[in-house]
Amino acid sequence: MKKKVLAALFIALGILAGCGENDSPVIIDPVPLVTDAPTANTQGPNTGATPEPAATPPAISTGGKLAGGENHPITVRTVVDGKMQSYLTGEWKKESVVKRRNMAVMINNIQVSLPQYGISAASIIYEAPVEGRITRLMGLFEDYDDLDHIGSVRSARDYYLYEAMAYDSIYCNWGLARPWVEELINSDRIDNISTPLAGINNGVSEAYGRIDRGSKYASEHTGYLFIKGYNSGVKKLGYETEYRDTFVKAFSFAEDGYIATYDSYPDATRIFPGGTQSNAGGYGKHNPCFAYNEDDGLYYRTQYGSAHIDEMNNEQLAVTNVVFKICHGEKKIPDDPSKDYLGFGVHGTGDAYVFTNGKVIKGTWKRDSDTAPNLFYDENGKEIVLNQGKTWICCIWKEYSQFMSWE
Repeated sequence: MKKKVLAALFIALGILAGCGENDSPVIIDPVPLVTDAPTANTQGPNTGATPEPAATPPAISTGGKLAGGENHPITVRTVVDGKMQSYLTGEWKKESVVKRRNMAVMINNIQVSLPQYGISAASIIYEAPVEGRITRLMGLFEDYDDLDHIGSVRSARDYYLYEAMAYDSIYCNWGLARPWVEELINSDRIDNISTPLAGINNGVSEAYGRIDRGSKYASEHTGYLFIKGYNSGVKKLGYETEYRDTFVKAFSFAEDGYIATYDSYPDATRIFPGGTQSNAGGYGKHNPCFAYNEDDGLYYRTQYGSAHIDEMNNEQLAVTNVVFKICHGEKKIPDDPSKDYLGFGVHGTGDAYVFTNGKVIKGTWKRDSDTAPNLFYDENGKEIVLNQGKTWICCIWKEYSQFMSWE
């Protein structure tokens, strides 16, 4: 496994970290962190926490933020001027947005379907292989009031459903792998806004529609979720719109004004969930890469040999944190490798690799039940603290984890 090529080498050569020879990440001005310490009106599902007195911070670093955020996580969320810190990103957003249940949308990622629309608005993105050894994405959206539609949308797989439950999401899909999904998606364990197809008991036709993309695109790549119809469906089906008591948290995030620097950990500035060569692990066909940009602390995504772009704004996808979740995997129809359905064990525990601030922290993930959060611990058993911002989680079969690499 290729690892640990120091970022200093790239800086010395004057190279901006990238994943392809001709691709440079789009540089986006970072949004300043809110540094006013909230003091009142504690809010949040199932916290029961009591605000603690604010500690006197040490001197501000030259970068405007304090190192050591891994030891200074957000502990109590408060409401200040109508805003709270998001459970999904740690960033300050409207209180109504933060408390509202997110929607988990299944998004096409096969090359002939690209580009996607609206995906850059997702706070968390899950990626996992499906049959044919391609990957499919699931975006968790909390900021969607200004969106008209998202897509293209594809069908459900049970392991995405199980992951959505950890965030109390309302799950959105167009179709399903019926033998393994039908019973689960129609149960009271998950709230869903689905197209009215065979295997779905309460479809919401007004939430979905097709957009003419020209003759280049097959019909299965033209289906989109429309936000107005989604809201109508949530109301019609009587779903609770705010996070329920079962939702505890998504992750631990560094507090305002801090960066989780993880100075003693190895550098990792180019990250390959499927390695750099073709392989059958699910990531080997499109060879995704996340390239760290030290200037803004973001990992820029490439796949299929070019920048991963959102059609909505023509911007390259970028996140603050990347996680490899190593899972037990199995083939559900093993007779035809080109058509087999895959299974992922997303409950229990396993190895994990967390990438943030240009570092890699090896540890473990743990999840005890459907509604339990994904918890990530370092090798000393301490919960890993992420930096505020978006997170991309790659579910990787354990047997194919040999291919993942970073530099």
